[in-house]
Amino acid sequence: MFMIFARTARALVVTVGVGLVCATAAGASSSGSYLAAMQADFRDDFRPASEYYAEILAADPENVGLLQNAAVMSVALGDVPAARKYAERLLELVPENQLGLLVVLSDSLAQGDFDGSAQMLMTAGHTLNPLLRGLVSGWVDVGLEDFDSAQKRFDTISGNGALKAFGQYHKALALALAGDFVSAERLISGDADGPLHLNRGALIAHAEIYCQLGNETEALNILNDALAGGVPDAALIDLRDRIENGDEIGFRQVTNAKNGAAIAFLTLAEALDTDESSRIALVHARLAAHIKPDLFEAQLLAAEILEGLGQYELADQTLSMIPETSPWYATAVIRKANTQRLAGDAAAGIETLEALSVSRPDRIEVHSALGDALRDSDEFAQAAVAYGRAIDLIGDPQPLHWILYYTRGIANERSGDWNGAEADFRKALELLPDQPLVLNYLGYSLVEKQENLDEALTMIETAVAGRPDDGYITDSLGWVLYRLGRYEEAVPHMLRAVELTPDDPIINDHLGDVLWMVGRKREAEFQWRRALSFGPAEDLDMDLLRRKLEVGLDQATEEAGPEDPKG
Repeated sequence: MFMIFARTARALVVTVGVGLVCATAAGASSSGSYLAAMQADFRDDFRPASEYYAEILAADPENVGLLQNAAVMSVALGDVPAARKYAERLLELVPENQLGLLVVLSDSLAQGDFDGSAQMLMTAGHTLNPLLRGLVSGWVDVGLEDFDSAQKRFDTISGNGALKAFGQYHKALALALAGDFVSAERLISGDADGPLHLNRGALIAHAEIYCQLGNETEALNILNDALAGGVPDAALIDLRDRIENGDEIGFRQVTNAKNGAAIAFLTLAEALDTDESSRIALVHARLAAHIKPDLFEAQLLAAEILEGLGQYELADQTLSMIPETSPWYATAVIRKANTQRLAGDAAAGIETLEALSVSRPDRIEVHSALGDALRDSDEFAQAAVAYGRAIDLIGDPQPLHWILYYTRGIANERSGDWNGAEADFRKALELLPDQPLVLNYLGYSLVEKQENLDEALTMIETAVAGRPDDGYITDSLGWVLYRLGRYEEAVPHMLRAVELTPDDPIINDHLGDVLWMVGRKREAEFQWRRALSFGPAEDLDMDLLRRKLEVGLDQATEEAGPEDPKG
């Protein structure tokens, strides 16, 4: 299947910079506001930065750098009308300013002004990202009711296979909008490379197109295959359930030219969503939502980016724009709970998810998210119960459900129910054999309990083979060899683990123990000191670590008692 989901398209785009632009404010009286604006900007604190920029622009209205910064702040806040005022002034000063063109173009599209949008695209020339320019140009032609020209524009999008695929996908959407579902289905079904299932929206569009042709069976096959291959998805589940219920399914993925243009902006936002370009991704997501306010995927992406920037209040406000009637509502509330947790209020996040589990008791992902939140708060017994509710909703477990058994296994193990934990881990491996995380956790646990050591060693060796660059799993292999008394064999694995994860206190402590047992005592003491400097950490006995530095491993272990410490 030709599955190029949006984040894999990052390599397709030519990124543009809308980061902080240094500018000199006019007049000493503005220096305080200028410095405050710059500091707020550097912190991604968009609201005060926007206010300060507005203040200093009153004294220096033609400062291009300040205008651009102010426009970015306004878009980041979701206030595109305010951004347009800055953008228009920018374009008066610099007619080909990329940010100014993007903002004015998106606002023209939102207003349904396709003549104005066409003029902006002509002015922009090659200033805009080529994929965005090509897709939006096609939708502007659709808005001008020139379908022949639109199809030619979509056909001319090229550069590599993926770029061409996006052009053909949007052409299929335009054909479906025009009512030519036969041609749309032929196009979106693709060629030898498989269907043009570039993202979630493409899956929905393909299923909706099949429904217009009276082929609900194929529509359900597409949706069920997608759901079987990943985490349950709100929009896919909603469409599948409506088809199964016999509801009338219209073609809703694109209902007008504005919708198509908004999806083009969202495509760029998803492709640009990296740590290095999160601000430009946020700009595109906000502009997509401005063009199509009910494009809730754009709101979710904007909230996720804002959360990553530490702007929790703005993220929460963005999520609140998704109504309870939307299929995306549960996803939005789960994201809100995560935002609350990151903002330092884990209890509020749990309370939010508990309320959602009551109002949405049939949603697997809701109970799973509640389990995650409870586990993160060390409420392991309650977490196991929440995961159990999610598992009860599964029916016939599929490979993708391994994660639920794995996480419940962790919760059971941490709450003292080893029998339940082991059963869950083994069920996870039954669903997805050789899953490295499960093999590592189960194997390590068996070693700590001195049970089935040969099986445990095999499990961890398999886990390392599956994830050779994971320092924690490599540490597990070294540690099980240490537990088996095979000290010389343990050394290279422990050295590799520290190389992969150099600042983890437990791994450094483990390496110290291994080095001590092979007679490299000075090196062992060095590693223990490193562990001490990186600590404290859960499951690391800091007093025992200090004692090892004072008297050595042998005496410290003897003083600790008959139970060999975890390390």
